[in-house]
Amino acid sequence: MSDLASPAAPSDTATEHRPPSRWDRCMDFDIGIVPLPVFVALAALIAGLSATHHITGELAVVVGIMAVFAFALAEVGKRLPVLRSIGGAAVFVTLVPSYLAYQGLVPKAALDSIGGFFDDTKVLSLFIVFVIVGSIMSMDRTVLVRGFARIFVPLLAGSVVALVVGTAVGTASGLGFKHTVFFVVVPIMAGGVGEGAIPLTIGYAGILGAAQGELLARVLPAIFVGNLTAILLAGLLGHVCRRRPDLSGNGRLDAGDGPDLLEGAETAHGGRAAVTAQQVAAAGVTAVTLYLAGVLAHGLFAWPAPVVMLVLAVALKLAHGVTPRLQQGSRFVYDFCLAAMAFPMLFTFSATQTPWRTLVEGFSPAPLLTCVLTVCAMVGTGFLVARRVGLHPAETALVTATHSGMGGAGDIAILAAADRMRLMPFAQIATRIGGGLTVTLALVAAHTVGL
Repeated sequence: MSDLASPAAPSDTATEHRPPSRWDRCMDFDIGIVPLPVFVALAALIAGLSATHHITGELAVVVGIMAVFAFALAEVGKRLPVLRSIGGAAVFVTLVPSYLAYQGLVPKAALDSIGGFFDDTKVLSLFIVFVIVGSIMSMDRTVLVRGFARIFVPLLAGSVVALVVGTAVGTASGLGFKHTVFFVVVPIMAGGVGEGAIPLTIGYAGILGAAQGELLARVLPAIFVGNLTAILLAGLLGHVCRRRPDLSGNGRLDAGDGPDLLEGAETAHGGRAAVTAQQVAAAGVTAVTLYLAGVLAHGLFAWPAPVVMLVLAVALKLAHGVTPRLQQGSRFVYDFCLAAMAFPMLFTFSATQTPWRTLVEGFSPAPLLTCVLTVCAMVGTGFLVARRVGLHPAETALVTATHSGMGGAGDIAILAAADRMRLMPFAQIATRIGGGLTVTLALVAAHTVGL
């Protein structure tokens, strides 16, 4: 066996060190994560399947469609002269697919394929499961405790100021006090659509005796516009920080001279190359188990499943229940999802779940102004409060901004716009815990004062 294997070594070494050919350079140039020749072939195959009416709901077809559209839009977005400075890739993949679907520029068969897969499999939930649990379980325990303690004050201050400013602006614009609070400001801070707007409007429907679908349509524009505003502000912050580095920690939240709040997590992952398939599988199944516990809690007590899952993941981490091998596997799962799945998920959500007309309706003057100033107040407050609690202004403002995002997908878009994805653990705390508390308090208030 050894005699047969030995001649391969010089050949491999020679191959590794030969000058790169034109083909090598093409294969090493990626559209998103896809090598250029593979991307061209994949796009041609998707076009051929569409032209011959052979697009189906098969998983391989769905993955091909999502990859072609998502990574192509991301590449365009990050190369446009102005937009690339404010997170063009995330903005493009979040908004443009909705317009393309509305105009019929995406083949109907392709939309039906990815839409059916998206609805039937709830793949976004699985993606968010891996991102949330991966981000929490891959953190150092001390990081989690110190991080939550540090972001609590700016997050609370930002939420209160946003509520006051948004309510004042909306009421003065003629929207009415209760409408502004319950149908504009609260939905922005509710934590997205699935985990925020849906349970919120189910509660509203029980109070008003109205159809939940109608109420959901009323709150969606505020969520979309709030999320868009947060993305644009995040991109602007990233651009400003390149000119004013003193305002940013380059992904570091803590402004002190001590170790970075995320340093423990990164140190623990120093041997990431040694991660095994079993570690990755163990982390994935652990994440699914925590999510199913949340699903059961939702069925029994109507608690939002992602919030329950996040609480359980945090509790497991605080109780020293995550071993080093599970921590390393969780990090791999997390990194893989962000690299390979984030843009395809954003594309599919925008193309199949985000109605363009509903999005446009949110741009009428009074709701638009209210949404924009609400988010600006939240982000601005986080920015101003940061140094009083020993944090970097830009990173604190970004974490606060995620409280106005569209759940996990919104967090990804906001942090990607500023190139601060390492803040995801804190963003998830702001979005899930903050959103869950917002929905709970809003429903209590609605029961008390009426709608």
